[in-house]
Amino acid sequence: MGYRPMDETTISRLRIFVDKLNIESENGSIIVVEGKRDVEALNKVGFTGNITVLNRYKGINNFVDNHNHLGKKIILLLDMDRTGKYLTSKLLKQMQPMGGNVSLFYKKTLARISNGKVRHIEDLISYAPHVLGFRGARKDLYMYI
Repeated sequence: MGYRPMDETTISRLRIFVDKLNIESENGSIIVVEGKRDVEALNKVGFTGNITVLNRYKGINNFVDNHNHLGKKIILLLDMDRTGKYLTSKLLKQMQPMGGNVSLFYKKTLARISNGKVRHIEDLISYAPHVLGFRGARKDLYMYI
């Protein structure tokens, strides 16, 4: 994993992105990612809220049954690869007709901020030293926080 220089605009936008996601979580929104590496990456860039992992449920129907009746905003942060797009469309098709409040705003915002470079949420881990403000030659030390 190589570290490349990041421009200050992207870093600042990522910080704002994480802050807004934290606020959403504090307000009771459910943040949904695909797997545990996505959770680790979000935590490394400063996300402190609760995250729901889609893979912990035995299928999309179980996830929908457990979350659609709660009446909370559901923020989908699934990957932008073929599987993520498939899961997103299936979740939208099942939850929206039943009155679910499903949001893709943060997924689209992340794609805009990174200019499409972040296709998997776990790719955010490469931005962690920059977002957290580490300086110097040893950017690998952020992993020990």
